Amino acid sequence: MDVGEIFLSSFISGLLDKLTSGELLKFLGESIDGLLKKWSGKLTMLQAVLTDAETKQNSLTAVKLWLNDLQDLAYDLDDIVDALATEALRRKLIAQASTSNVWNLFSNHINSRVGAFVFDYRIAHRIEELTQKLDDLTRQRSDLPLFEGTRKRPLLAGERLPTTSLVNESRIFGRRQEKEEVVQMLLGEPNDDLVSVVPIVGMGGIGKTTVAQLVYNDDRVKNYFDLRAWACVSDDFDIFRLTKTIFEQVTSQGCDFKDLDMLQVKLKEKLSKRKFLLVLDDVWIDDSDHWEILCLPFLSGYFGSKILVTTRNESVASIVSSFPSFRLMELGGDDCLSLLAQHALGARNFNGYSELKEIGKMIVKKCNNLPLAVKTLAGILRSKRSSTEWEDVLYSNIWDIGGDKNRILPALRLSYHHLPLT
Repeated sequence: MDVGEIFLSSFISGLLDKLTSGELLKFLGESIDGLLKKWSGKLTMLQAVLTDAETKQNSLTAVKLWLNDLQDLAYDLDDIVDALATEALRRKLIAQASTSNVWNLFSNHINSRVGAFVFDYRIAHRIEELTQKLDDLTRQRSDLPLFEGTRKRPLLAGERLPTTSLVNESRIFGRRQEKEEVVQMLLGEPNDDLVSVVPIVGMGGIGKTTVAQLVYNDDRVKNYFDLRAWACVSDDFDIFRLTKTIFEQVTSQGCDFKDLDMLQVKLKEKLSKRKFLLVLDDVWIDDSDHWEILCLPFLSGYFGSKILVTTRNESVASIVSSFPSFRLMELGGDDCLSLLAQHALGARNFNGYSELKEIGKMIVKKCNNLPLAVKTLAGILRSKRSSTEWEDVLYSNIWDIGGDKNRILPALRLSYHHLPLT
């Protein structure tokens, strides 16, 4: 663990201790309890990914900026908590100095005002401002490739496992229309570019890889392109590794090249005057120069060649393509329910499990119809068959921590808490 990470993690731990101080609640009123719990919950969640963030900040500018913002926010929150503690002490001393009924009535009136901690307008405004920043950092975390690494455990469904082009279509629900639209984009009349890039954009866990797999394995696509290759990029945009992967796939041979120049020259020869399809799955990149270097061998391809890119970020889409993105939306409710049945019950539907169906519908709704969140929770529910056990998952207070719009982090956190300690 890096020294900076140790310092920030320790600093946040100290801040969390302050937030649970009984003195703050006692002298500033119970109305502050909700705010302090909200801060504590979100800081705990952000603290959990510090190890991963420290590792990735050197290769991902977005992570480095996020980490810097978190450090600044932690300092600002600590200042506010100290100010609140000072006010709590002031009220404590005043309360000790005066025990008259008149003072008690006055004190009770003060504490009953909206947000008893609002003892000064500037402080109140600052609290609101910092709460918004904390909300923003929490949302940003869900858009970054950051994962908890504090407990020894097997990989969870939400972690970035390498993807391949293979797909079991019998376990896919929905996405037929989306598949057809992307297929038509690949088979349609080529634009003015020799090689066109088609970006599929959507939040994490929404099913971008699944759609890309369905498209890649479509018979029309196989027959249209002379060569096809699939590469999982993830947060490691290693030009040599990606070029080597593509070369080995289009040649069906191993590659011993150690030099990028020689490797790219050979790949250019293999792609020359051939119509190819490349799928680059889960792309994270913030430097157009890296993208341009990767694409140099592709320029030898035949007119109509395509590169299909999946990414969470529209900014990545703008780097790799000048054409509009294909934005993937949430999975339909019925398809999500079938997905839950498949992974939790091993069935195509809830026939024979009527007592679980309504609970399942509510769980799917809490997951915001995101396939990854649904499959993650299905892993928990697979060993549970009683409605009481399913309701325990549905009504877990972990859903309320973090307020993640995409619901994946709460789902992963639930899965994490159901793992046995090792």
